[in-house]
Parts: sequence; C-alpha cells; structure tokens
Amino acid sequence: MKTHFKTIVVSDVHLGTRGSKAKEIARFLKQYRCENLILNGDIIDGWQLKKSGTWKRKHTRFFNRILKMIENHQTKVYYLRGNHDDFLDQILPLQIGNLSIQTDMIYESQGKKYFITHGDIFDSITTNLRWIAYLGDVGYTFLLWLNRIVNHYRFKRGLPYFSLSQYVKSKVKSAVSYIDEYEKELAKMARAKGCDGIICGHIHKAENREIDKVHYLNSGDWVETMSALAEDHEGNWQLIYYNEIDFKEIRDHQIISFFEGGSEEGIIPLRQVSFENKKDDLNPPAFRS
Repeated sequence: MKTHFKTIVVSDVHLGTRGSKAKEIARFLKQYRCENLILNGDIIDGWQLKKSGTWKRKHTRFFNRILKMIENHQTKVYYLRGNHDDFLDQILPLQIGNLSIQTDMIYESQGKKYFITHGDIFDSITTNLRWIAYLGDVGYTFLLWLNRIVNHYRFKRGLPYFSLSQYVKSKVKSAVSYIDEYEKELAKMARAKGCDGIICGHIHKAENREIDKVHYLNSGDWVETMSALAEDHEGNWQLIYYNEIDFKEIRDHQIISFFEGGSEEGIIPLRQVSFENKKDDLNPPAFRS
C-alpha cells in the first residue's frame, strides 16, 4: 500500500460551484504525501463565481490542506492556469516559497520529459469562440444539476452512482470525436516540444495510455470522476480513483508503519499528547475564509 508518491496531479476541482467535491479531495490529499503537487487548472471556477457560484468553508479547507502539505512536508506546489481560473493571468508568473503559479511547465523524471498544461489552449472553442464555451458551461452545469437529482433517487433505491454527463458524452458522436481529436492534438504538441509525454485535464476524462508513442495522461476531475494521477519514485504513473480507495486499509497501514518506525511513509495517525502546553499553543492561529 503506497501512501508516499513523488508527484500527484489533480485538476478541475471547480471550487466555488455546487458540484465541486471539495471535501473529498481534501480527504484524499490527507491520506497521501508527495514531493510535488501539481494543480493543473480549473481549481477555482472563476466563471461560476462571477455568475451564481458561492465560496464555502469546505472550499477554503482545500487550500488549508495545501498549506499544511507545504508546511509539514515541504511539498512543492505548482498551480497551473486553466480556462475557468483565467483570472490568474493578472499575476502570472508568481512564486512564493514552495508555491509557484504559472501557465504550464515541463516536468522531468527518471529520464523522461512531460509537458504539463491544463489543455484549454488547444481547444479552439474556448480559445476562439468564447461565447460558445460559456454556453457549453451552462449546459454542463445543467447536466450536473440533473445528475444530482438522478443519483438522489438511485441512492434511495440502493443503486450505484451514475454519471449522466459521462453517459451523454459517450453517446453523442460529436463529443466522442472531439475528445479523440483533443487527445491526438495534445500528443502532437508533446512531440513538438521534444517531450515523451503530456499531462493535462480540461475534458474531465481520466486517461493513462499511449498515443503514437507519446504517453498521454489526463488527471480527470473532482466534480464527477474524482480521480488523480500519481507517480511513484520509479517513474511509474497510475490513476487513483477516490471511490476505489480503501481508507480503512490505508489507516491500518499507517498505524503499523508508525509502530514499526516507518512513519515517514505515511501520516502519523495518533495525536501527540503534551501535559506541558506552551502559552503560545493554547490559541493557535486559524485560517478562515
């Protein structure tokens, strides 16, 4: 059971929207440690916040978790700009300690180079016809709303989760063709930049496969799929799905590792108890939204 990775990539969290699985991704990040955390675009949904979105405490907790990773484990965090958080254009590039905010990046590991980008720059719809992109965003938001209603009734009947938007995408030929073309164009871009692979997000479709000898990786999203990419210290990449995580097994592993003296591989599951608290520790600073 691996709980310590070299690099973890997440994208499309869409904080500020009702569909964002902020609690789930914060819990996910609490289970794992990594040297590098790459937030690959659309982490904050500026489009929805301008219209009808709301910022909640659980959305702030996500960034609290990021700050703890930086402070406690010296994790290097890279926040790459997406189309929904294009407000970052006003401050790019920016680096504060272990936090770097930038447009894209080239990541090198185990002798291989990966071009990492959110992916919207290769989407002619969002680049050239912005009003159509907004219209598509409205349609997707409606599908997510309808999806909550459908799954509410499915849950009452003991049925598993069903992704309505993924179903629609798989049935609409133009959507299937668009995704296929999107993946091929990204693979071409990686090759043009002299990279062995490409890591992206944007289309909310997790993937880990070869396209014309280019390693294509898509981290999925935290609206429906709830998936992330993780690289171990040997350079192997895998997709991790939140719904497939056995949190009890991870906790048991961490407890065993702690008592065997290997707590560096996981999060210490026990609170440290002190009978001589310093005055400064009685009222620890709080980070509030």
